[in-house]
Amino acid sequence: MRSTASIMHLDLDAFFAAVEQRDKPSLRGKPVCVGGIGARGVVATASYEARRFGARSAMPTAEARRRCPSGTAFLYPRGDAYRASSRIVMSLLREVSPVVEQVSVDEAYVDLAAAGGIDLSPDGVRAVAQRLIAEIASATGGLTASAGIATSKMLAKIGSDLDKPAGLVVVPPGQELQVLAPLSVRVVSGIGPATEARLRSFGVETVADLQRMERADLVSIFGAAHGGSLYQLARAQDDREVVVEREAKSVSAEETFEHDVVDREVLDAQLVSLARRTAARLGKSAAFARTVTIKVRQHDFATSTRSETLLHPTGDAGVILDVARRLLAAVDVSNGLRLLGVGVSGLSTHAQEQLRFDTPHEEDEAVRPAWDGTADTEGLDIPATPAGDVRRTPGPAAYSGEGPPAWWPGQDVEHAEHGAGWVWGSGLGRVTVRFEGPTTAPGRVRTFRSDDPQLRTAEPPQW
Repeated sequence: MRSTASIMHLDLDAFFAAVEQRDKPSLRGKPVCVGGIGARGVVATASYEARRFGARSAMPTAEARRRCPSGTAFLYPRGDAYRASSRIVMSLLREVSPVVEQVSVDEAYVDLAAAGGIDLSPDGVRAVAQRLIAEIASATGGLTASAGIATSKMLAKIGSDLDKPAGLVVVPPGQELQVLAPLSVRVVSGIGPATEARLRSFGVETVADLQRMERADLVSIFGAAHGGSLYQLARAQDDREVVVEREAKSVSAEETFEHDVVDREVLDAQLVSLARRTAARLGKSAAFARTVTIKVRQHDFATSTRSETLLHPTGDAGVILDVARRLLAAVDVSNGLRLLGVGVSGLSTHAQEQLRFDTPHEEDEAVRPAWDGTADTEGLDIPATPAGDVRRTPGPAAYSGEGPPAWWPGQDVEHAEHGAGWVWGSGLGRVTVRFEGPTTAPGRVRTFRSDDPQLRTAEPPQW
């Protein structure tokens, strides 16, 4: 832990959804979920409007659909658009300091002490962050960021989460314990659902509760490494430095069980959760993976891994889960597992697989932005409906064929006559497009046949 608050953690707010709302003016102020849009898809990012209805990252898309109202847009990720904005932001961070540790496409740590010439007083670093956040908004067409600045990486990251969106929290030296005390133990690095549940059984729910536990007690419960780490982090003792690292080569999630598990149904339920979490983390990195790996630790602490490499990269939770299930089926669990993990590697920035879409009911489209009742449905008889009454619109359905769809919700397209827009939905041999962009007013909707020679895919729009 440093003597100055000189580590900054910057996080772009609801990044994927914010980029979609920037580029699609008809979605501004409305709930948006980005991620896998099929029956087994996972939400990568939910806009703040969608979060008010309970949608969140790593939630199954099917659950998000049930929670969110009609008019909610469910969009497949546009990795190129997110990476373009990310490159601008990371470039701005490197203008502040040469030591930037990029954690994912939308967050990074910055070592302000390595910059030289920066006033490292609380007021001085606050001024630096305020200027940076304003520059990010200006350079990215209005995207907002939140930042935390503290004496350690853990406190900086916690600070960036305390006042979202567009927040800035500086934790001055000496106030770390005061800031930590009232927060949930989940803010402490290394505390996941299993550790949280175990701590709760001892009456520990806040960091203040955790701070009252002795090191010996935590070690006896969680072991020397994990217990000792919890003891130190609860007291803000985090000496990790900001380092310039290469991009992550793998993404994973794992769970340690309180008791050895032999029941395959219980293990399968854990696989479902782990696959969703892994897919969500993969989505947050705007990446796809070719290799799926499971990690198992037996009752006697023997640890092993099994892997399978796919023909094409995937970011789909359902694909990851299918492979993980096959791998676990070959593992002897008769004596119980202490730990189960799912990971992916062989990362790339593009997927070549078919996109997975659910087969909807008649009233449940893959994408449901509010239908304004004035859509131009060029050449097709699709009756207009009252504003927001999309569920009864017999219009574009989700793709439900076997081959890869030519058009997917959120995709950037261009029409020779009508210009640039994005795919509202597709299916049944037709594609519906809303013609608008980041610098236009909300645009009109037109429907075309899916093989219209004047319609083609396009690069992300400029803002």
